[in-house]
Amino acid sequence: MMPAPARRRHILAAVACVSLVQAVPASGQDLLGETGTRGAGSTFVYPLLSRWSREYRIWLARGGDYPVAEASLDDPSASSALEYEPVGSLAGLLRLKAGAVDFAASDMGLKSDELNGLGLGQFPIVVGGVVVAVNADGVPSGRLKLTGPVLADIFLGRIVRWSDPAIAGLNPDLRLPDAPIVVIHRSDGSGTTFNFTAYLSAVSAEWKLKAGANLMVAWPTGTAAKGNEGVARAVKATRNSIGYVEYAQATQLGLAHALLQNRAGRFVRPDAATFQAAAAGADWSAASDFHIVLTDPAGDQAYPIAATVFVLMSTTAPRVRTRSALDFFRWSLRKGSGTATTLGYVPLPPMLVQQVEAYWARTFQAGS
Repeated sequence: MMPAPARRRHILAAVACVSLVQAVPASGQDLLGETGTRGAGSTFVYPLLSRWSREYRIWLARGGDYPVAEASLDDPSASSALEYEPVGSLAGLLRLKAGAVDFAASDMGLKSDELNGLGLGQFPIVVGGVVVAVNADGVPSGRLKLTGPVLADIFLGRIVRWSDPAIAGLNPDLRLPDAPIVVIHRSDGSGTTFNFTAYLSAVSAEWKLKAGANLMVAWPTGTAAKGNEGVARAVKATRNSIGYVEYAQATQLGLAHALLQNRAGRFVRPDAATFQAAAAGADWSAASDFHIVLTDPAGDQAYPIAATVFVLMSTTAPRVRTRSALDFFRWSLRKGSGTATTLGYVPLPPMLVQQVEAYWARTFQAGS
């Protein structure tokens, strides 16, 4: 089995090589030409980007309240908003390097040397959380308690029944079904997978050795589904199943969730407050290119599988394309925080928004 660091290098090498071959149109949206901002990637952030796009379009139609890009009738951001394809973080990176989109959204940040090698910059736009979704007979939402090591053993295939003593011992007040556990995981290259497996690697030495943390891993057991929505729908449709999904997807489908034990030893539920507690200790000013992984943080109320959504863009893309994309994200960070909170994400604090905008000015050709 390929070691986890080698698998990460292999994936990034594949992304880098895309620029050496002729790009194939990713979908019908590539026929849109030079109108609007085009993005692809994370399914984790898709519910929020979809809402932001609609609200930004309305804001533009009403005249806005600050200039966008070149402020002319031909300016892309003045004529349309955002076209975004939720194809997974890895596929989004591949499309960015192929020149099919203006940005990729990923829930796995890249290190500075990786960004430099790919000619990219990155910045955070929101924080969210990965929910452990369950559909176990007779188990209500928010009642099942799981520790990190027990969760890792389930996804390793070592714990195979809901009635296993390791689960029952954590939940003496629940009547757990004596049924096989159906594990459901992602089939595509996914930032949600990266954050989930980063957590399992932090709490289980066996998981770290056998599978590691990455956009794609060699799953020891389970059934695959595509995208956060695919996993969410599979869990909802499958009795006695367990999977991992983004919070908004779990909420929209009414999935039951587990309580996870955090580093402080407390069992916490996934919600905006516990995601914010997880992000509270992050020192963004000290992080090169904002590269921070929020999994398994300290703090009594911190949720253990928080995740940052990053936007990656070429540092040398045409000026009008870059300005169009950054106009959208400027509006999103300054005016979209209420929508982010409503959907269960954690918006960036004002000080971090200022740091992001300063980063644009020094990183992208049209960033100021």
